[in-house]
Amino acid sequence: MRCLRPWLVSVPVATLALLVAQEDLPTLKVDVDVVNVLFSVRDKKGALTAGLKKEDFRVFEDGKEQVIKYFARETDLPLTLGLLVDVSGSQENLIEEEKHAALAFFGQVLRPKDMAFLVSFGSEVELLQDFSNSAGLLKEGLAKLRLSVPVRGLHPGPVPTASKPKGTLLFDAVYLAATEKFRDEVGRKAMVLITDGVDQGSRYDREDAIRAAHRADAIIYSIYYVDPHAYGYMFAPSDSDLKKMSEETGGRLFKVGKKQPLSEIFRQIQEEMRSQYALGYTPTNPNKNGGFRELEIKTKAKGYKVQARKGYYATANERR
Repeated sequence: MRCLRPWLVSVPVATLALLVAQEDLPTLKVDVDVVNVLFSVRDKKGALTAGLKKEDFRVFEDGKEQVIKYFARETDLPLTLGLLVDVSGSQENLIEEEKHAALAFFGQVLRPKDMAFLVSFGSEVELLQDFSNSAGLLKEGLAKLRLSVPVRGLHPGPVPTASKPKGTLLFDAVYLAATEKFRDEVGRKAMVLITDGVDQGSRYDREDAIRAAHRADAIIYSIYYVDPHAYGYMFAPSDSDLKKMSEETGGRLFKVGKKQPLSEIFRQIQEEMRSQYALGYTPTNPNKNGGFRELEIKTKAKGYKVQARKGYYATANERR
């Protein structure tokens, strides 16, 4: 089910916080009679490997091996893609390049059954384009990307924020995209972040964002993009939060540089999303208590690296 919820329609995050403050972290209700996992495999040289079979893998839940019941190479499952773009002050000089590269990415990756949405985040989080497969609408959304910086003065917003200035709401953007846009979707779900990794003023923290992504079964691909003019050539913000969010959810961290421009990174993400495996198993632990269960997929042969989410929340059956 695809629906537009009101939280992202040009609502300042100070107001947005009031809309969600009454709720605890939401729980995605998934029927865990069968756990389905999408994953990628790379060889020793880092190349994607496409020819492996069910018999080549072992899957473990909380350290206990499970019986793989379903296995497939998933290249045609519908894709739900969310592009989250940092438009805070430190990204001002990068926004135009992000527009052009993202438009080309949408054109290359989206197929007839796929859908995408576009979110910007800075001092507030905004939905610039809701679910669409239209290149024209996505282009219009990208055209709306513009700088979002805190309002200065005695009264910066409807909720006082002097003690915690809202500059780059990275974690809020991830959390809200996961809970409000991805949670009710099925199939493959990927969130692509373009940011320098700085968070300032989010109501939610990194762990909240990761939990929300897990519950929505959404992979996070992080693109670390830093403008040296914003920080000085001798300093750059840490990419550790981006790396953690990506690795926990089965994605990857990319870094924009001279040898790897933004367009090349988008090409790699596209290739990876079209080269995934899927497996399913029935957990030996039938208890659906909402707890987090650790997942690990291994190849029987050495020399391969599996890229998959680190776990899932075992909750009651009913996907809303």
